[in-house]
Amino acid sequence: MQKELKIHSAQIEILKVLTFNPNAKFSQLNSFRLPSDHFAFHIKSLVGSGFIVKENGQYTLTQIGKEFCGRLDVDSHQTIIERQAKISVAVVGIKKNNNQIVYLMHKRLKQPYFGYHGFITGKIKWGETIEEAAKREYQEETDLSGKFYLNGVKHKMDYDDNGKLLEDKFFFIFKVKNPKGTLKEKFESGENFWLTEKEILNLPRLFDGVGDIINVVKKDKFVFLQNKYIVSGY
Repeated sequence: MQKELKIHSAQIEILKVLTFNPNAKFSQLNSFRLPSDHFAFHIKSLVGSGFIVKENGQYTLTQIGKEFCGRLDVDSHQTIIERQAKISVAVVGIKKNNNQIVYLMHKRLKQPYFGYHGFITGKIKWGETIEEAAKREYQEETDLSGKFYLNGVKHKMDYDDNGKLLEDKFFFIFKVKNPKGTLKEKFESGENFWLTEKEILNLPRLFDGVGDIINVVKKDKFVFLQNKYIVSGY
């Protein structure tokens, strides 16, 4: 689960003022009348964090500050930092082995979900296209390349037994054919191996929805899936 950014409520209020004003003086930002030394500390912290900058005696949001303020829900009665679903890729290697279709599976050897089986996945980095992210993740995790095809999108929400949302992710699902290179079979954070669909569905500790993703990459049309799961082993 992604660690939430911690920021003092006073600093949130300063950023909120600058959300609705291109710039403001020191006194204008202290709308809640904190003692000057306390308020100066919060201003200094925001400048040091790169969220605001002082120019010509007034403060304004930096690019970093503007991006952060874009995640603030300033329309509610209480200003909060909105949490949003993660955007990721799921990459499914596929080939023929002895006239059988086999899929490249990954055993996860890190937390969360240590020991679970699924496909190569990873977050899309800032500024990456989805295909760039898929190719990067696939190469990093397997040392392989191939021909990439976008087959669908899956929205996956994982809950614990008490109904608490653990993870909320969108996966762009890519199929990779014509694998080239030597497979990286085992490394610190995982293991990779080729299996048939039947072998995959009989694996222990299989991620929810793996069978659905296999069905997606079998099709020639674009597919959207959306599911909620009760999970264990997180």
